[in-house]
Amino acid sequence: MRHALNRPTDVELSILRTLWDLGPATVRQVHAVLGTDRDLAYTAVLKMMQTMVDKGLLLRDESDRSHVYRPSQAREHTLKHLVDDLLERAFGGSALDLLATTLANRKLAASEREEITQLLAKAKEKRP
Repeated sequence: MRHALNRPTDVELSILRTLWDLGPATVRQVHAVLGTDRDLAYTAVLKMMQTMVDKGLLLRDESDRSHVYRPSQAREHTLKHLVDDLLERAFGGSALDLLATTLANRKLAASEREEITQLLAKAKEKRP
C-alpha cells in the first residue's frame, strides 16, 4: 500500500528537487546532476530511486529501455506537507514561531523582504 507522502530523506529530497527541475528523467540524468554536488555512485542513485518508487515518492515509466522517473506529487504539494509536518513537530503548529525563528536566523536580501511583505499583504486580503 502506498502512502500519500512519506517524509523523504535529505538525499531523496535532492532527487525530487532534481526531477522537479529536469522533468521526467532517467537515473543517468539524475546522477549526472547530483554528481556535481555529491560523490554518489550511479548504483546508489539507482537503488535510492527504486526505493522511492516503493515508498510512493516517484513513479516509473517502464515503456522504454531506459526507465523514466518522475515525482508522484507536484513540488508544491510535497513542500506543503513537509512544512506542515515541521510546523506541527517543531513549532506546535505556530506559523508565527516558525516565521519568527526563520527571520531571526537568516539574513534576507532586500528582494526577499519585499516578497515577504507582498505575501503578507496577499494573506491579509484573503482573511475577512
